[in-house]
Amino acid sequence: MQTSKKLHLVSLGCTKNLVDSEVMLGRLQSYTMTDDATQADVIIVNTCGFIDAAKEESIDTILSLHEIRKPDSILVVSGCLSERYQAELQADMPEVDIFTGVGDYEKIDTLIASKQSTFSPEVYLATETSGRVITGSSYHAYIKIAEGCNQACSFCAIPSFKGKLHSRTLASIVKEVTALVAQGFYDFSFISQDSSSYGRDIGLGDGLIDLIEAVEGIEGVVSARILYLYPSTTTFALIDTIADSNIFATYYDMPIQHIDDGVLRSMKRGFGEAKTIALLEHMRSKPDAFIRTSVIAGHPEEREESFEKLCDFMLSFGFDRFNTFHYSNEESTTAYCMEQIPQEIIEQRALKLGEIAEVSMTKSLEQMVGRTLIVVIDGESSEHEYLLSARPLGWAVDIDGEILINDTSDLSITYGQRYEAKVTECVGVQLLATLTAIC
Repeated sequence: MQTSKKLHLVSLGCTKNLVDSEVMLGRLQSYTMTDDATQADVIIVNTCGFIDAAKEESIDTILSLHEIRKPDSILVVSGCLSERYQAELQADMPEVDIFTGVGDYEKIDTLIASKQSTFSPEVYLATETSGRVITGSSYHAYIKIAEGCNQACSFCAIPSFKGKLHSRTLASIVKEVTALVAQGFYDFSFISQDSSSYGRDIGLGDGLIDLIEAVEGIEGVVSARILYLYPSTTTFALIDTIADSNIFATYYDMPIQHIDDGVLRSMKRGFGEAKTIALLEHMRSKPDAFIRTSVIAGHPEEREESFEKLCDFMLSFGFDRFNTFHYSNEESTTAYCMEQIPQEIIEQRALKLGEIAEVSMTKSLEQMVGRTLIVVIDGESSEHEYLLSARPLGWAVDIDGEILINDTSDLSITYGQRYEAKVTECVGVQLLATLTAIC
């Protein structure tokens, strides 16, 4: 009896990449998934090509897997790095059997069968007919609502290989969510490069508001959130709609990148300090609002006083979470030719912002002590076998952390089930909670 071939897939970078990886899994269901790359007949690395660190991780992963793979296996490289540097990689990496970019995820089975590299001119956007295999959860799924970006940020290379904004129709999104609900999923994260611009290319003036209202009408959706708002396309009406929703968490993930007007102009973001703060303050005024952002350390023209202004703001505002990115000088961007800040200064600034981020997160966590939340039990905690890992439905999957359950109150435990939990303690940057009821 012939056994099925084995597949090992590594999805690097963002959750948008993960959706594309899940599409490839849907096309390769005849394969048996394996975590052991040495036993795989096909190895796929879905790469990220956003910044230097991501590019290095992608290349290191490809080479490491090549070193341990079976002699007769097929090594496939797909995704953003492959799309962005297709000629260079094909010339410099003979270790790879098949290269493909960001347009052929639904053709991956054909490419493997023919052992041919191909780069479609169109950027792929998953729809309700893509046949994804959702990974990592029995109750949560990411929904990609658009591809590409119409912004012109000086530091960002994404539009150069992902193109302009390309939104899915509302009908397509509703069909996909409805189908996933029928499979048992009830929690959704809606994602794209610039989610607050959703629908502008297909004639929707307030596309994200329309999406929220449409999803609220789908029976079986319990919770949802939107990731990656953009300041100049986020409106007060959108902030209000999110806060007023019975389904969507009052969760605002809006990367501001900086707060100093001069640096924002240099970044070609242009929205400005006053308007950005006005949006953030409006978000903060909402009950139980959770605000996440990201900033860049060391962008060209970030003077010392500009950096100190950013630090003061990040410390005083009280973000629940924020990420710091080291400025990465990307050759296809307008910032590439600007006068660069020395790398050691970038490192120092990123380190200081990282320390502020930890202080900010700790304050946010401490404010949750005593509160009763709706959480989902995801499984045993890696901290200890007698602790359970739980995520509040108001937090995003993977990026906002976990709450440890150290007292179940003798309730029956089912992974993926929702519970009421009372937060009892904050130890460092870790919350502890007691389950109080099954939802």
